[in-house]
Amino acid sequence: MSEQTESQTDTKPKAGAIIVPVTLFEQNCTIIWCEATKKAVVIDPGGDVPKILAAIKQVNVTVEAIWLTHGHIDHVGGAAELRDALKVEITGPHIADKFLLDSVVSSGARFGMTGVRDFAPDHWLKEGDKVSVGELAFDVLHCPGHSPGSVVFFNRAMRFAHVGDVLFNGSVGRTDLAGGNHATLIQSIKDKLLPLGDDVGFICGHGAGSSIGHERLTNPFLTGEM
Repeated sequence: MSEQTESQTDTKPKAGAIIVPVTLFEQNCTIIWCEATKKAVVIDPGGDVPKILAAIKQVNVTVEAIWLTHGHIDHVGGAAELRDALKVEITGPHIADKFLLDSVVSSGARFGMTGVRDFAPDHWLKEGDKVSVGELAFDVLHCPGHSPGSVVFFNRAMRFAHVGDVLFNGSVGRTDLAGGNHATLIQSIKDKLLPLGDDVGFICGHGAGSSIGHERLTNPFLTGEM
């Protein structure tokens, strides 16, 4: 479990976040909360639900929802179990990933993941939607390519995004899985993420986060070196 971090602007809002690496995929399940209200969301609970629940207790926040960036098993394997445990709703991803949420059990079986369930979210997301927790508001960006229904959550006031598996520190999401398309992914990054601004920092689905500016300058998939 990572150490707690805090991000803020000179004025409100203020937010806290903790990353909980889960399953053998070391996926960055992320708990984000509003400091003013201590209301929180869990983004991409891929599994190891007891570990996620322990982290929620550790930071002493009230989880109001689960948000999903996309439908791959390593990001959604624990979503149904966590929804039941917390009695909250699941929001996202885009409906283009419905085929993935309809096959969570079969996907899990390929990786020896038991106890997972097929499910549907309470709310699908689309480009232009907004989601919020406490005083924190996020724009929803539909960024297909890694999966057809991948979405990004962007908080304009804090200059922060959670990008799922769309963009990584030094890399981009894999596109060899069902529904993936490399050209579409690169276009999503160039059309949706790079225009957000070089100062925008992000958490991604695996590994260390980065900033849009750093990736624009150094990411070989964006500089044409790959």
